[in-house]
This record gives sequence, C-alpha cells and structure tokens, in this order.
Amino acid sequence: MDSSVLSVVVVAAALLIKTAVVEIRRPGSARRQWAFVRDSTAVAGGAVVGTVVLCVGWAQARHGALAWALLVAVLTAYLLHHRKPRS
Repeated sequence: MDSSVLSVVVVAAALLIKTAVVEIRRPGSARRQWAFVRDSTAVAGGAVVGTVVLCVGWAQARHGALAWALLVAVLTAYLLHHRKPRS
C-alpha cells in the first residue's frame, strides 16, 4: 500500500472514531454531523473539488491521488454544509 493512501486511511479512521465517541456521549449527534451527505449543494461542491484534486494529482500519484480526492471531497462537503446560515 502506498504511504499516501495509508495516511488517508489513518485520517479517515480518526474521524470515524471521533464520530463514534461523540455519538456515545450524545446520542443523535452522528446523524446531525453526517447530514451533509443528504445536502445536494454540499455534495456537488465536494465532487467538484475532489475532481480537481484527482485531475491535478493523477499523473503523479495515481491511487494516492484518488484516496486524497475522496477525503478532500468529503471534508469539503462537510464544510459547505455547516457553513450555511441556519434559519
């Protein structure tokens, strides 16, 4: 396994463990935290950013670029969803 892919796996695992620990302390928090998956605007923004990262990095890193693009896409969608003004 490429070392860059391994670092993405470690970051993703840390985020999932954090979500699980917070869910144990405050039930229902994971559903609110992962609500960005149902937000089409946030998902579209994440897909665009992930595609750009993949296109820029593909020639150099191949599968490492794919792993990083997926992580960047998810984090971007999360940020886009949570930056929206709440009504």
